[in-house]
Amino acid sequence: MGWEPVRRTRAFEDVIAQIERRIAEDGLTVGDRLPGERQLAEQLRVGRSSVREAMRVLETLGVVASHAGRGPDAGAVLTARPAGALADLLRLHVGLSSLSMREVAETRMMIEQWAVRHAAGHATPDRLDRLRAALARMERAGSADEFVLHDAEFHLTIAELSGNRLLTATMHALRATVQRHAVEAVERLGVTDPLMADHRRIYEAVASGDSEEAAAAIADHLTRAYPDPQGPTG
Repeated sequence: MGWEPVRRTRAFEDVIAQIERRIAEDGLTVGDRLPGERQLAEQLRVGRSSVREAMRVLETLGVVASHAGRGPDAGAVLTARPAGALADLLRLHVGLSSLSMREVAETRMMIEQWAVRHAAGHATPDRLDRLRAALARMERAGSADEFVLHDAEFHLTIAELSGNRLLTATMHALRATVQRHAVEAVERLGVTDPLMADHRRIYEAVASGDSEEAAAAIADHLTRAYPDPQGPTG
């Protein structure tokens, strides 16, 4: 096997790598503050423009939140916004046709069936209350936008019940990605009675702890919600 050219990293990439290393080695966590721009540039021996570029990338990825300030208030704060970052990325790739709506639908089917199986039988009273409240708000919704908003709340609560934070973040991202398509599809459908019946069936299965019925209910619902790869509704 022949030699390959060595990739030369840009300075801001080295800054990101250093921050990743410190997070891993020093146990930095959400809420901790990084050194200010000037201090970080001096410690890493790079220009302040490289530090600024690194912070812009990390902020876009949902890893830090930048705050203006001096002294102890200077420096970006480590945050946690994986769902927003994933949603931004997915929307761009769906918009560019790098990912198809069919692929989004298939991924959602796999994720939601796994989540609802784990949610069934593990639903706390307060989470069941949230699901019932979302159902009631969907029932009263006066517009497609309002219906889809509470529909998302219902499905995201089920994702949270799975206990898997990465799955929940991915569901948030998937829902945000199809938001506009979902609203348009509900408007085309005209009535939401079939979707409401699906949601009630899902709720009853989760509340009764019937994991297989819950998974079957989700599958039937998503098959209805995605009758074709361009038409998600629920």
